[in-house]
Amino acid sequence: MTPSVTRRGLLAAAPAAVLLGTNARAADDAPASPWTIKFGLNTATVRGQKLPISETVKLAAEAGYEAVEPWISELEDHEKAGKSLKDLGKQIADLGLIVPSAIGFAEWGIADESRRKEGLERARRDMELVKSIGGTRIAAPPAGLTDTTGVDLLKVAERYHALLEIGRQAGIVPQLEVWGFSKTISRLGEAALVAIESGHPDACILADVFHLHKGRSATGGLKMLNGAKLHVFHMNDYPSSPGPDEINDSFRVYPTDGSAPLKEILTDLRDIGFHGVLSLELFNKELWEKDPKVVLRDGLAKMKAAVANSLA
Repeated sequence: MTPSVTRRGLLAAAPAAVLLGTNARAADDAPASPWTIKFGLNTATVRGQKLPISETVKLAAEAGYEAVEPWISELEDHEKAGKSLKDLGKQIADLGLIVPSAIGFAEWGIADESRRKEGLERARRDMELVKSIGGTRIAAPPAGLTDTTGVDLLKVAERYHALLEIGRQAGIVPQLEVWGFSKTISRLGEAALVAIESGHPDACILADVFHLHKGRSATGGLKMLNGAKLHVFHMNDYPSSPGPDEINDSFRVYPTDGSAPLKEILTDLRDIGFHGVLSLELFNKELWEKDPKVVLRDGLAKMKAAVANSLA
């Protein structure tokens, strides 16, 4: 497969990818329809409390979340402790939660062939872990390409296609993740190019409020996507300063506690037909010092408030 950036190629790939989405909002004179989404927890939000994953999912369900997004390292720790991932998956299901995504860092997109082969094997193993707890997708960030410049995104598209094929075999869909601090896929448009030019029907994007800001993605860019190709969207907020060049993950705050254009972002997601999971992902050390029950309760309330404001 040799992707090429041509008008014909874009139009051919678009139905199976993410660009050229249609506006899903009904006509002004039509009755409004409810926005069907789920609220999820990315477990990094309470990472500092050092809870076992079984306790985190229990607290998430008690707080009212509908989905949980664990990190591969937590699943590995669960196994190392002699516990069954199958049993964890049953616990999650019994609690009424789903696992729409998980966070891994396999180096699937790098140029070095031997390292990439190792990365793809790591991705395969990670997918097996996710599958064992009933998960359906895994994040596919540009791991290993954070500080690499001058990368041919069409080559990355080929590599993403290969990763998606492994996902098909494993029954897990890798979501191309936008990383604002990456020098390769820092912008939403770069992720869209890679997803489209992968030419794969499972191609999809994982975006994040913080990373859209950090990578200086164009305002309103979400309007160019098809919401059916975004399954999970990371929710958070950030202060007005420092700016994108200096800000880092530690500055993430609860939704509505910062200056992010959340109303516009959520309105755009609704307009393009997003019906996935809004997953709270924070790395705030101050929150890691608090009672996890309080953090989960407040985080969910803030997400719901942001959504309610976007619908007002």
